[in-house]
Amino acid sequence: MVRRIGIKDVAAAAGVSTATVSHVLNRVEGKRISPETRQRVLRTAEELGYAPNGLAQALRTQRSRTIGFVGDEIATTPHSGRLILGAQEAAAAEGLVLLLVNTGGDAELERASIEMLLQRQVDGVLYAAMYHRVVDLPKSLRSTPTVLLDARCDDPAVPSVVPDEVEGGYTAARELTERGHRRIGMTVGTADIPALHGRIEGYRKALAEVGVDYDPSLVAAEPDVPNDVVSGYRAARRLLTADQRPTALFCFNDRMAAGAYRAAAELGLSIPGDLSVVGFDNEVLVAETLYPALTTVQLPHYEMGARALAQLLSLTKTPGRLPGPDTQEMLSCPLVVRASVASPPRL
Repeated sequence: MVRRIGIKDVAAAAGVSTATVSHVLNRVEGKRISPETRQRVLRTAEELGYAPNGLAQALRTQRSRTIGFVGDEIATTPHSGRLILGAQEAAAAEGLVLLLVNTGGDAELERASIEMLLQRQVDGVLYAAMYHRVVDLPKSLRSTPTVLLDARCDDPAVPSVVPDEVEGGYTAARELTERGHRRIGMTVGTADIPALHGRIEGYRKALAEVGVDYDPSLVAAEPDVPNDVVSGYRAARRLLTADQRPTALFCFNDRMAAGAYRAAAELGLSIPGDLSVVGFDNEVLVAETLYPALTTVQLPHYEMGARALAQLLSLTKTPGRLPGPDTQEMLSCPLVVRASVASPPRL
């Protein structure tokens, strides 16, 4: 069995006291230790392969240097993986480790996972959702620094980081109005979630800006069908076979936009010559592989992960600090221009 190198080994090899080694390795301020001695201790620790005892440090400092990340299905959603990456890289920059648990939406597994993280004395928790929605914060997290990621709850005191859905919907529709489109259809889902209401509100705002009244007949949804290629196809086909079809479509997400491409092809409509299309999410495996490549709105997953981690650190570094409405952040959703938008044809 390989013996673990301890602080006494480093002290003996460096020719200093264990107290000096402890002060150097733990970066204790105010101790009269020469720069030469500090360097010798650090060099010796590295040469011996010394690793600090994380459990002992946690007990001494009441900080474990770990952050819990609890997601419903976040780890299995390709385009949302950047939430994890953003949080992980921001944590690493602060010398923190992210402990990820994926609950799959199982309430009992979530309860057990949170209990496990709290037993390990994580410094705080990021509670993430697969898509922007309203959640009930588990009671077990009420007394632990927690930031909601791509989610919010009814309690305004709980910090959250979400995409600005209204701005995103406005950005998508404005790209079409600026190209001259006035009859713009929208394919949407039916789930009662912030993304649906926000994107429609942004769509209406862009239309009003150019003097176009909102026409609910141009907003098509497929009840009881997921927001994917099939629902996008059905909704788009319904709009495109109307007596006066739209010259452009704003699709709730990129997969629905893929369905719209299929409907347009079946009806002999070219994109963007006959029909312009804008998606949402910037799901690269979809948006970049459609032909022509899809202009879409970027969900700022990476930035949300990083900002949520920064918010959490501000809570953990300031004991007693109370979160408030100023910690409800909405991040911009930029437009990613590709090749699916052009000026409207003359019908």
